[in-house]
Amino acid sequence: MKQSESLTKENGSRRSFLKKGALGAGATAIAAGLLPGRLPAFGQAGDDGAPVTKGDIAILTFLSALEQVEADLWIQYAELGGPTKAVTGAQGLSPIDLQLNGKTISTGLAPDYVIALQVLDGDMPQYIADNTDDEISHHRFLNNYLQSKGAKPIDLSQFAILPPSRVTGVPQNGRLTNLKQLTVDTKRWTRYRSATRNPDFGGSFENAVPDLARGQHPAIPVNDGDLVLNPDGTPSNHLQAIANTAGFHFGFIEQGGSSLYPTLAQKVTNLEVLRVLLSIGGSEIMHFQVWHDKAGNATNITDGDLTFPNLNSGIDPNNGSSGAADEFQTNLIMPEPTLFLSQKLGPVSIIRPTSTQQGGAVGAVVGFAQDGLFLDPATNRNTGIVDTLMRLAAEADEVTRQL
Repeated sequence: MKQSESLTKENGSRRSFLKKGALGAGATAIAAGLLPGRLPAFGQAGDDGAPVTKGDIAILTFLSALEQVEADLWIQYAELGGPTKAVTGAQGLSPIDLQLNGKTISTGLAPDYVIALQVLDGDMPQYIADNTDDEISHHRFLNNYLQSKGAKPIDLSQFAILPPSRVTGVPQNGRLTNLKQLTVDTKRWTRYRSATRNPDFGGSFENAVPDLARGQHPAIPVNDGDLVLNPDGTPSNHLQAIANTAGFHFGFIEQGGSSLYPTLAQKVTNLEVLRVLLSIGGSEIMHFQVWHDKAGNATNITDGDLTFPNLNSGIDPNNGSSGAADEFQTNLIMPEPTLFLSQKLGPVSIIRPTSTQQGGAVGAVVGFAQDGLFLDPATNRNTGIVDTLMRLAAEADEVTRQL
């Protein structure tokens, strides 16, 4: 889940979205229907004596919605780049058991894409399948939990209108997300490497792959024509660039959840709801750590206007200055100790940002929209899902803990 460095200016982004009328009347009506007027189950004491409040439900509903979005995009990655016995080493003894609503999800439909992903790590197909399974489970659990408390589950399937990859075998049903025209912010790479800057203190950061942050780039093969290998069986630069883009996009998506769950956890009232957020949020942190590591193995190649720099050269890919090893070196994947709460307390290794002043929920939606996830290629505009997500996010951000 994602929250790019640019979203440290979240309040401005939120005002911009609201002023431009991002919250349509239809979205307001949909979101208003999510919360029942009477919440009989909420008055019952939890195990800490605090009820499950309407605010708790608003946060859980938003998170369930965002998990459905993540499940949708991860299913697309798994369909094309997940485990397959057709590629040597791509599948071990563990069964391929991905399912959605009782239906098996076919994986590894683009073996040449799998080969390109394995340049980043030989276990990438299994990692992709596991991450997909996790996000499906998060959305399902949060919906089940909402229902157990007398609230309505969230379902965004009405917005599943975007065309998927045309690679042979991919089910041609509409999707919530578009992975073929991404503008990927990679500032989270340097955010976790700075000992002096924290977005909660207004710190700013540079992109690890500047070209990904401009233009539109596919993270999945658009059609069979993208699946080209060299005569020696290695991926073409174009196919490898697609896989490299995916590798950085994985981290972009998951680093948001790493921050979003602990940010929203500070707003909930009921102890059991707090436990839900901390428990799911912990698994999102595990996802981010994996992808932060794997993206560092992206090869130094150029495909058209997209170049993946050598991040171990000690050269800043943004301005060409030297002495940038600590900012970009690929094996520095542990969060560098940095400022937290007060400069007087000294540096500490933390998840960042987690300040509720950053408006985490709206920031996450803005980041996803800026990424191009909801871009309809037929209109070159975002689908209506953005209006609904922004409404749910605003409600989540406005929640205050009831003491």
